Amino acid sequence: MRDDGYFGQYGGSYIPEILFNSQQQLLKEYRSAMADSAFIEQVQQEMQEYSGRPTPLTHCARLSAQIGGAQIYLKREDLNHSGAHKMNNVIGQGLLAKRMGKTRIIAETGAGQHGVASALVAARLGLECTVYMGAHDIERQYPNVFWMKQLGATVIPVTTGAATLKDALDEAMRDWSASYDDTYYLIGTSCGCAPYPEMVSGFQSVIGHEVKTQALKQFGQLPDKIYACVGGGSNACGIFMPFLEDSTELVGVEAGGRGPQVGDHACRFNTPQARFGIAQGFSTRFLQDDQGQLLPTHSISAGLDYVGVSPILADLADRGEVRMISATDEEVMTAFSQLAKNEGIIPALESSHAVAGGLREAATLSPDQHIVINLSGRGDKDLFNIARALNDQPFNTFLRTYLDEEENR
Repeated sequence: MRDDGYFGQYGGSYIPEILFNSQQQLLKEYRSAMADSAFIEQVQQEMQEYSGRPTPLTHCARLSAQIGGAQIYLKREDLNHSGAHKMNNVIGQGLLAKRMGKTRIIAETGAGQHGVASALVAARLGLECTVYMGAHDIERQYPNVFWMKQLGATVIPVTTGAATLKDALDEAMRDWSASYDDTYYLIGTSCGCAPYPEMVSGFQSVIGHEVKTQALKQFGQLPDKIYACVGGGSNACGIFMPFLEDSTELVGVEAGGRGPQVGDHACRFNTPQARFGIAQGFSTRFLQDDQGQLLPTHSISAGLDYVGVSPILADLADRGEVRMISATDEEVMTAFSQLAKNEGIIPALESSHAVAGGLREAATLSPDQHIVINLSGRGDKDLFNIARALNDQPFNTFLRTYLDEEENR
């Protein structure tokens, strides 16, 4: 990255003038913190003692045998405190907010995992917490909303636009513009103005560093390929970045949704609607129409339907260092069931995209090759979406009975 926050042609800071001093203060404090060994030690200690790192690298022997190709390993970010990789970043930024003397954090969330992680770290550090979330995403991920509220956070539904992550991000930016004196904007993915892409990918790179050590210990070499789902891109950046100088092929898996029609997917690569643009404080590849207006998106997972992508990944893809593929909603549900029934692991729908991409290509490889799939989160939060996708009638009957009993109490 250049000092001005660009990754090739992507990145930068396209923010209102009112936020310039706040952004410059954040950049200065982040640089200072990363040069402070005491701060780094504090972050590492919290990751170990509060979140439970290192997370394991799990060999999927039964699934590997069933697929009949490469040996399949999962990096178990689902075993972090809060059930997702999001905790790595919020620990780092939460401690940075305290170091800067802020008393309040704001966040925006799609799948809700970043919202829960932000609420958790705010409670632990004694900070006020406000989370913006699209009303549509609230419907899809209400269990996470419930936990945010129990942790003391204020959850504000966003009803503008498509009522998803893009719209929640706009509202969080408006809040930050009016409250930056005492408020820290805790962005959960490697997007936004500088230094957020660098900062988030830096705190998340603990994932890839652990994989390097674990792979050499468990199968004696670096992985042949690594797969990660790509929404904004935080978990992908986290596992990819430490491997950029190695021979391991890095593969991002986007949300292919219902198909290639506009509004049916969230692919920012390999589709004619994705092109360079500037929005929401930075430049990257956005899904746009011919007039440059951002297009609607769809994914079965609330965490993968962002209209843009990390400028880091956009640059790496341009330079051929990351290959981007996609998985449809149908492929995702098949991969979810294969992993659950063969290995006893319930993946998040976001992570199931990486599983789908990995299983598809593992079948073409030889048994002496090794792939690692980043399991970015666990699927508890997706219970209602998965039950709906599987048309599980007994579950629907249970819900109706439960609600009837509650109304008659």
